[in-house]
Amino acid sequence: MADTQTSNPFSVAINHAMQAAEEMTRMLTNIKLPGTPGATELMDAHKRNLEAMSAANRIALEGAQTVARRHMEIVQQTMTELSEQLRAMASIQTPTEKAAKQAELLKSAFEHAATNTKELADMIQHANQEAVSLLNKRFTEAMDEVKTLIEHK
Repeated sequence: MADTQTSNPFSVAINHAMQAAEEMTRMLTNIKLPGTPGATELMDAHKRNLEAMSAANRIALEGAQTVARRHMEIVQQTMTELSEQLRAMASIQTPTEKAAKQAELLKSAFEHAATNTKELADMIQHANQEAVSLLNKRFTEAMDEVKTLIEHK
């Protein structure tokens, strides 16, 4: 069974970005800037910014994977229901009964599609809100850090 974390193109891209960010953080952490006021604080703030971006990307990726899994479940369920409905349609004899059954199936299919679309949209919105909330929190913290650095000078 393939590892979904390494076979998913989104996951691969996020992993590469996270590795690059971690490498950059390691390089910046090792740089010593003697005599530069606030350099350590700036480096720490930058590290926290990268960590927040990485966490937000991870949340977005997990949300996308959850939506993709649910979408596949919906497709499989729809195909199963369609097969059952086609078998039921085959047993109907009169054109009037067939027309009534088709109208019923069409209505049901539309209702299922609307419900499923709303469910997927809600899942996407939840993941996006979670990621944006994390970034907003970090932005507020970063602005407070800048304010503190300026006040200390």
